[in-house]
Amino acid sequence: MNGDGVLVQVEGLKKHFPITRGIIIQRQVGAIRAVDGVTFDIYRGETLGLVGESGCGKTTTGRTILQLYRPTAGRVIFDGIDLTAVKGGELRRTRQRIQMIFQDPYASLNPRMTIARIISEPLRTHKLASGKEQVERVQELLQIVRLNPRFINRYPHEFSGGQRQRIGVARALASDPEFIVCDEPISALDVSIQAQVVNLLEDLQDELGLTYLFIAHDLSMVRHICNRVAVMYLGKIVELAQKDELYDHPIHPYTQALLSAVPVPDPPLERKRQRIILEGDVPSPADPPPGCHFSTRCPVAGKICSEEEPPWRDVGGGHFVACHSRG
Repeated sequence: MNGDGVLVQVEGLKKHFPITRGIIIQRQVGAIRAVDGVTFDIYRGETLGLVGESGCGKTTTGRTILQLYRPTAGRVIFDGIDLTAVKGGELRRTRQRIQMIFQDPYASLNPRMTIARIISEPLRTHKLASGKEQVERVQELLQIVRLNPRFINRYPHEFSGGQRQRIGVARALASDPEFIVCDEPISALDVSIQAQVVNLLEDLQDELGLTYLFIAHDLSMVRHICNRVAVMYLGKIVELAQKDELYDHPIHPYTQALLSAVPVPDPPLERKRQRIILEGDVPSPADPPPGCHFSTRCPVAGKICSEEEPPWRDVGGGHFVACHSRG
C-alpha cells in the first residue's frame, strides 16, 4: 500500500431489495438482504480485494458504494463527501472521480455504438472535452490500454473479449477517476488473457495513482494484485486482513474453507493438505439465520453462534474477524 490516508469509508452499509406481492396493489412482504451491514476502509493507492461465493453480495456492495444502488442504510464517505447524502449535480460531479469496470465485456458495451462513442461517453456526460479534443483523448486512452488508436470507428463485435475489456477500462479512465470498482473484470476472459488485463490494471495504478476495490472469485489472482482482502458471506464481511496475513493465518472458518479450495502448484503438498468441505446450502438472503449468518454451515459453531451476532474485532495488526469461536 502506497497511499496517504483513507479515501473511501464504508460504515454500516445495507442494501435490501423489497419482496412484493400483488398485481394492482403491491405490498412489501419481505426483503432480500443483499448487503447487511458492512464496514471497511479503502486507503489511497491500495487495492482492496472483496471475495466470497456467488450471491454473497459482492457486486451489490460495489454498486451501492458508487450509488448505482441507493443504500437502505449506512454511509459511504468518499474523500470527505458523504455520497449517501448528495444527489443531482453534486453527485454527478463526484461520480466523475469514481468509476466501474463491469464483469461482462460483451454486455457492458453498446453494440450500436462505435468505440469512439463508447469511450467518449464520460467526456460528454461531464463536459470534459468536445470536437477534435475529444477524438484525441479517445485515441490517447486507447494507447494507454494498449490498443491501436485507429480502432476508434470500429464496433464492439469486431473485438475479442480481452480487447473489449480493455475498451471498458479505457471508458472508466476517461474522466480521470481516483477510485475504480473492478467487478470481476477477468472472470469472463480466457485464462491466457486474464494475466494481461491484471498486469494492465497494475500498471495503470502505478502510473495514475488509482485506488481499486477488486471484486473476484479467483483467490490466487486476488493474492497477486491486492494489498488487503475482505471475505464476504451472505451480505456480511466476516474477515479482513493484509493479504499475506489472511492467506497464511486465516481465522474465520469460512475463510479457511475458501482457502482450502485453492489449488497448490506442488503435487506432493496438494496430496497432503486437508480440504474443508462445507455441508449444506447457503441460506436465503431473504431469511438469513439468526446470530452468525455462517452458523448453519460452520464446523465449529456453538450455541452462542445461533443466538448472537459476532462482534467485529481487531485481533492485532489490522486483522479483523467476526467470529465467536475463533481469534
